Amino acid sequence: MTLEPVAPDQRGGDVGGIDIDTSSESAETESPAPGARPDRAHARQLFADLAQLPEADPERRKIRDELVEMHLPLVEYLARRFRNRGEPFDDLVQVATIGLIKSIDRFDLERGVEFSTYATPTIVGEVKRHFRDKGWAIRVPRRLQEMKLALTKATSELSQQNGRAPTVAELAKHLEITEEEVLEGLESSNAYSAISLDAPDLDDESSAMSETLGQTDAALEGVEYRESLKPLLEKLPPREKRILLLRFFANMTQSQIAAELGISQMHVSRLITRTLVHLREGLLAED
Repeated sequence: MTLEPVAPDQRGGDVGGIDIDTSSESAETESPAPGARPDRAHARQLFADLAQLPEADPERRKIRDELVEMHLPLVEYLARRFRNRGEPFDDLVQVATIGLIKSIDRFDLERGVEFSTYATPTIVGEVKRHFRDKGWAIRVPRRLQEMKLALTKATSELSQQNGRAPTVAELAKHLEITEEEVLEGLESSNAYSAISLDAPDLDDESSAMSETLGQTDAALEGVEYRESLKPLLEKLPPREKRILLLRFFANMTQSQIAAELGISQMHVSRLITRTLVHLREGLLAED
């Protein structure tokens, strides 16, 4: 699989397995949001003043803050494009604001472009990087993240072409990778999001997922011993076999067993002890 390198602040396509439409991004760059564009002349003057001031000048911080506030509508507009994709909107605004600040610090008036045109790829790239690095519930290797993105895009393309969901073999052929790599990429998508075990299984009235999970059967530990004892028990004399049945399955006391069989309690005790020693030696001999 060949993945074309792109600039870190201009990533398009999918983010963390999420299909993101970037076809109209250039148009949105020129016109970020209706009624949200700041005074361009004032903004250009602020950028000119910012470029003239040294880093330690307190006035520089004020101008920078004013530029940030002036372009917050652009930040909110771009962050809104990524809503309903598993991340809180406020967090997306904060991440996008970081991209705005980076754009302000790097912007050069001599480039001859509008600030919104320059800042949009950086802001969008910052949000997409957030999805890539923080959006996965379980961190998986970057290779698998990129594989998942390529599979999402390939699945969409092949579904449109064939009118149905593609098979693993078709995905492998389309991406020129092996079927094992396709399966690995598909399995990695399970790590993108996690659901609490306390969450309802189907709806608010259904039981929690944790209540549907199986538990370890304590009796499983004795399965091997019981299966090994079966042939040894079959070889016991009928009386000894019956004594074990009454003692360990019917939960009768030695006195009750003695009364049942018409023998003394001491005789019952000796028979049980002798039989258990015989069974133990038989198990050890098999090992």
